[in-house]
Amino acid sequence: MMTVPDFSSLDGRVVLVTGGAGHIGSAITEAFLAAGSSVMTADVCEPFSTNRHPDRYRHSVVDLGDNGAVHGLVDETMERFGRLDVVVTAASWMGTDETPGWNSSFAEQDEELWPEVLQVGVTSAFTLVKRAAPHLATSGGGSVVLLSSIYGFCGPQPAMYRDTGINNVAGYAASKGAVSQLARWLSTTLAPEVRVNSISPGGVFRDQDPTFVERYAERTPLGRMATEDDLIGPVLFLASDLSRYITGHDLVVDGGFSTW
Repeated sequence: MMTVPDFSSLDGRVVLVTGGAGHIGSAITEAFLAAGSSVMTADVCEPFSTNRHPDRYRHSVVDLGDNGAVHGLVDETMERFGRLDVVVTAASWMGTDETPGWNSSFAEQDEELWPEVLQVGVTSAFTLVKRAAPHLATSGGGSVVLLSSIYGFCGPQPAMYRDTGINNVAGYAASKGAVSQLARWLSTTLAPEVRVNSISPGGVFRDQDPTFVERYAERTPLGRMATEDDLIGPVLFLASDLSRYITGHDLVVDGGFSTW
């Protein structure tokens, strides 16, 4: 009789997380460490906290705009931990409110930013998985989880953003749509040894304009924006043996926002 697989299947596995210094990447990293995994994180900056299991955690400052550096990240993971079981891509090129042509109205959004947005958000994920694929295939439980967004398949609602200083950026949406499709493409290419899925979160609360937060909550059946912790269960599920017969799937984690 078969036993039911559970999250303990992550104990002893090696996980590589890009965007590991960000809010979502940090929460995911802590969850994998709590599940007994060893974790290699990568980001363009240092993480918020470095007080993590020194024997099972390492961070690398990497510019994901450099494909050579992305290759080196997989090599560094193998050198440090000797295997690679799971890849999670949580990195996105987000820009800031001060980046000209980024958090702007449609007419002012700068298409010159798109190459870097797509490089960090999409091309680096492809490059990373391509480099990691041989190691994932021999792990016995290889899994890839690409972080996408509901704006990879939904259009924005302009009324939700009006007079808040927040804009829905076309380049971000286009990159996330590409990420979801990349997961589907990789899922058939790397099967049956490696599973590949994506997660599409809804809006995550980060002290946004209160009017925006209220409007978003009103449009969400569960009545609130997401938190980073809301993404932990879905990521661990897709990384673990609990989802061993799931591949090519986009798991929407949005509190019901996209159902209306």
